[in-house]
Amino acid sequence: MAKRKRDEAHRSEATTKASKKTAKISAQPDTASRSIKTTPRHAGAVVNGSNGLGKRPNGTSLQASKTTSTSESPARSEILRTQKHADVKSDFPTIQIITGSYERVLHGISANISLEDDSPKATFADSFLFNAHASAVRCLALSPMPEDSSQGIYLATGGSDERVNVYSLSASPMPEADSKGRKVPSMPSLGPNKVNENPMNRELGTLVQHSSSVTALHFPSRSKLLSASEDNTIAVTRVRDLEVVSTVKAPRPKVAGQASGDSTDVGITPAGVNDFAVHPSMKLMVSVGRGEKSMRLWNLVTGKKAGVLNFDRAILQAVKEGKYSHGEGRKIKWNRDGTEFAIAFERGVVVFGQDSKPKCALVPQRLTKVHQIDYFTVDQEKQLLAVSTEDGKVLFFDPTQAPESQADIPVLSPVAYMGGEKQSIRNRIKDFQILDLAKHGFPGYLLVVGCSNGDVRLLMLNKSELLKPIAGDGLVGTAVKDVYGTGSRITCLVAFVMLPPHDIEGGLSEAESALGSEVDSEDSSEGE
Repeated sequence: MAKRKRDEAHRSEATTKASKKTAKISAQPDTASRSIKTTPRHAGAVVNGSNGLGKRPNGTSLQASKTTSTSESPARSEILRTQKHADVKSDFPTIQIITGSYERVLHGISANISLEDDSPKATFADSFLFNAHASAVRCLALSPMPEDSSQGIYLATGGSDERVNVYSLSASPMPEADSKGRKVPSMPSLGPNKVNENPMNRELGTLVQHSSSVTALHFPSRSKLLSASEDNTIAVTRVRDLEVVSTVKAPRPKVAGQASGDSTDVGITPAGVNDFAVHPSMKLMVSVGRGEKSMRLWNLVTGKKAGVLNFDRAILQAVKEGKYSHGEGRKIKWNRDGTEFAIAFERGVVVFGQDSKPKCALVPQRLTKVHQIDYFTVDQEKQLLAVSTEDGKVLFFDPTQAPESQADIPVLSPVAYMGGEKQSIRNRIKDFQILDLAKHGFPGYLLVVGCSNGDVRLLMLNKSELLKPIAGDGLVGTAVKDVYGTGSRITCLVAFVMLPPHDIEGGLSEAESALGSEVDSEDSSEGE
């Protein structure tokens, strides 16, 4: 009995103490609750020991209310996201690069240029990568840019498998956020490069008109595609439905010393159209072919031959075409206003006037093989011809320096060059593209080169460097840091300046939105 009384006394004493403690707590003001209610959501303040990201300062998780977890502001998230991707942000427009290779690979690369310590640096991302043909990719072509960023740009690829593939590529990069302000999640990647896959890129179809390797492609307009092949034909295709509307047939060359009635297999005779160029008026075309020491003029209005001009000894000697050389034109380009055109041979280039008479010859100082040529405009009165060579240089020639009247064909030296050992380019430049950035607020050019070892290099050139006298050995421009290695032997390259991104209609799906919120949280955590 005494033991029971003692237990009841202890129990009563404990109950009395608990009641006093509860009364004391209830008498204190609810400061924590009031701080949560009065804390504005846009302040991003620390609430109940939280750093506003759902974690305590020591990294432990919080079982906080919804009001507390949403105290981080959108402005703060944007600042953190900008800090993380500061190397990608730049005032320069995004550059889309497409390369073809011997390994049948069509590789799309996007490049963003930023300035670090007053020196340009490139950040690359993969756009697409797939086997486009059953054999080597021989040539690429891009259509003119659309006026609206919602429209695509056409890409045509030609290979040794006799096929021409046509694609529609997005003219603008993927936006970082949709129309509702939600961040678009990036694609996962196992490699060091970021993946910027665009759902707007798609294949339109395949053209099987030719019976031999495709050698050259050109879009005179967004509605027409011209393709040349080693079967000595140039096909004109309507892009809308990939229907061949016309075919230009070049004659098959004859082998020297072979009688016209000889029964020798015609496959032994080198034949095919090496390249062609359409006059800016769209009424005239010039082509050069294999096994022919001549060029052919075509009337595009009638689709028939307009004339043939043979390369005489003076022309071939000016570009170092010897007795055992082929003497055939490899590449051909018109200038921007159609007043002259250039034909590239194996080791030199000859510039012809509008009357098809040779004006001058352009030969590298160190005799080497020529791979690609292209005109670009410096100002209203000056156009230079760029020539890529075997020793990793892009030489710039000024055809206007040639004297107007001279018995022999004058041979000009380059006025400037880019690349080479001093800019860390040692491999042959198979193809290049010169992009004029004047329309985008930058007084200069971006030179995109594709090397035979698979490297894609960017070089920047200011117009003022070409307008003033060039000192030294003629090296101009600045090499952009970082090189993109495709891992394939590049055969051809095209590039264009992308338009500003447009909003994604309809916003993101629920799954993409959830993934985007997770990415935002990770970005913010890394920023902290």
